[in-house]
Amino acid sequence: MREPHLVLGIGELLWDMLPSGKRLGGAPANFSVMSGRLGSHAVILSRIGRDDLGREAVGQLDPLPADTAYLQVDTMHATGRVTVSFEDGQPEYTIHKPAAWDSLELSDAWVKLAERADAICFGSLAQRSLEARQTIQTLAAQTPSRCVRVFDVNLRRPYYSSEVIQESLELATVMKMSDSEVPLVLALLGMPVENGGQLTDLRIGAERLLAEFPTLVMVAITRGAHGSLLVKREEWHEHPGFPAKVADTIGAGDAFTAAMTHYLLRGAELSVLNEAGNRWGSWVASQSGAMPPLPLDVQNGIEAAIAQRA
Repeated sequence: MREPHLVLGIGELLWDMLPSGKRLGGAPANFSVMSGRLGSHAVILSRIGRDDLGREAVGQLDPLPADTAYLQVDTMHATGRVTVSFEDGQPEYTIHKPAAWDSLELSDAWVKLAERADAICFGSLAQRSLEARQTIQTLAAQTPSRCVRVFDVNLRRPYYSSEVIQESLELATVMKMSDSEVPLVLALLGMPVENGGQLTDLRIGAERLLAEFPTLVMVAITRGAHGSLLVKREEWHEHPGFPAKVADTIGAGDAFTAAMTHYLLRGAELSVLNEAGNRWGSWVASQSGAMPPLPLDVQNGIEAAIAQRA
């Protein structure tokens, strides 16, 4: 039997403080949990405080298929928190700082993991502090050439800059962002912006990024309920998405990224990557929170539907 792929999610682990109560989240943690559910050895590389929220985070993650053995504990800073409110079903975020994940340290244990990683996912939010930024970028650079390095753009005002985008893209082999982030990213990089928001405009933007950054192999653009667009230099594929009764959209994009990465590691076609990403993303959107319980029959049904596309 083949060894499971080693997949790393590095960055923020935090609590989303929702009107209905708190939910554990943070894009790298959400990505890692979904990657583990799909069969990878998924490791969360983050930092929590020595506090009740940190202990509760570990307790909640323990039964889930994500490796928490490499979490760092900070004695000076609290576990991360985000206050979440909703406007027309879309989340608005207040990201409290400083948080423990702003102080990610480049440990020997983390470097050894990176040196044998099959995939690593890192975002822009976790790079808001210089210390975390240096740790994330150094770790991504330590991965082998075969490693899928996913830069998951998550623009949260005021925690992004053209420097972080540029430096991250120079490391990444895959870039993932939402359709609303495309013009912002292009503008930050000083590239021409197509403002129509149509598929053709998004594809042109993706092609400009692929032309500018030689390490990039693929650009993934999620479009909410309208599906997604995957663009490589030699081909592209659009998926219309799946209808879902949305509970909240927290973590849906991270589930898309994890599923896309899972099938990318297996050499699947773009149509399968899109199918998998949209099926898992729409399922998470139909549930409350980013790490909802996953019944076995639901998982088997989604995986069977994806297999039909392969």
